[in-house]
Amino acid sequence: MWVGKIIGTLVATPKDDSLTGSKLLIVQPIRFGNRPAGTPIVAVDTIGAGTGETVLVVDGSSARHVTGNPQAAVDAAIIGIIDSIEINKSLLEE
Repeated sequence: MWVGKIIGTLVATPKDDSLTGSKLLIVQPIRFGNRPAGTPIVAVDTIGAGTGETVLVVDGSSARHVTGNPQAAVDAAIIGIIDSIEINKSLLEE
């Protein structure tokens, strides 16, 4: 699992049948502290998230199982909307 921020939406009218009815969102992986960490990815929204929200994402086979179809053409799925993150900064390695 990893944390990301939704930075946009993606609409693809013709797509694989396993994605029919799925909402696709563009998620920017972030480091704790809201700093970008890597390249944005497209994820299937399974919970009704929206632009600007911080979310919890799974990828690989876990993402396919979340959709209810282990054969789906899905590599990442949003599984939670994060309300808050609390980090004890004294325990972070520098």
